[in-house]
Amino acid sequence: MEFLKKTPTSRAPAEWFTGDVWWDVIHPGDAPSRLRLNLVRFAPGARTAWHRHALGQTLHVISGIALIGTRDGTVFEARPGETVSCPPGEEHWHGAAPDHFMEHLAMWEGTGDDSPETVWAEHVTDDSYAGPRTRA
Repeated sequence: MEFLKKTPTSRAPAEWFTGDVWWDVIHPGDAPSRLRLNLVRFAPGARTAWHRHALGQTLHVISGIALIGTRDGTVFEARPGETVSCPPGEEHWHGAAPDHFMEHLAMWEGTGDDSPETVWAEHVTDDSYAGPRTRA
């Protein structure tokens, strides 16, 4: 049994996010585990850039309203207690609704080799962010 040392809360990098975003690394994916787990806090309107994960990503909404967008223009709305699975290789973004803070747990796996686990792309435009919302 091991208690993991808590790392300080840190600001998410502007290259990967729009707006005010902070995270706590809960589990860094140290070998032999490849699981990575962050608690991510988004200010209203804040969001990730477009990105994809080699092995997919799972998001569990803790508070607020989460928006999750896909390249086809769909913007899904998720509420506290809901879990969203993004398949391997699917480009997506996620963030807070414009009028609510949002917290989620972000879970993904490292690849176990030298290939990138996450590939980041361009920032999400305001038009894409403001697209029509749907519920799953």
